[in-house]
Amino acid sequence: MIELDLQCASDGATPAAADLQRWCELALRQRSGDSELTIRLVDEAEGRELNRTWRQKDYATNVLSFPADVPDEFLDIPLLGDLVICVPVVEREAAEQGKALEAHWAHLVIHGCLHLLGYDHIEDAEAEEMEALERQLLAELGHPDPYAEDSPETGICKDS
Repeated sequence: MIELDLQCASDGATPAAADLQRWCELALRQRSGDSELTIRLVDEAEGRELNRTWRQKDYATNVLSFPADVPDEFLDIPLLGDLVICVPVVEREAAEQGKALEAHWAHLVIHGCLHLLGYDHIEDAEAEEMEALERQLLAELGHPDPYAEDSPETGICKDS
């Protein structure tokens, strides 16, 4: 079971909590046992501050993943980590890329959850594995391949 703590600190339009939960469950289904994570939906000022503080990049990015870095013996809960998603950036990217907003939201939530599980895209082989899993999960939701050659979204996290 996934316990999702949803924090909305944005005035922008956001997906329903049930959709966010469904996307998290899909991305995390490979994990055995319960998981707890937080998704914080923010505006650009907070997104920029967090990206500057934690990644030394002075702009708001679409999704930031903060895996829990606490040894299991110190936790009484199955804490996976936190996702911070910048609502205006998601909306702007979807419009610029000509994508359905729901598909872009689903991709970013899945992408962020996979980072919490330890997936990364720094090395080519790791990127290929992560992107293949994203494609598979998004296809299960009926969304197109975000990394297809004709997709304007290639490089979702190119600055990570």
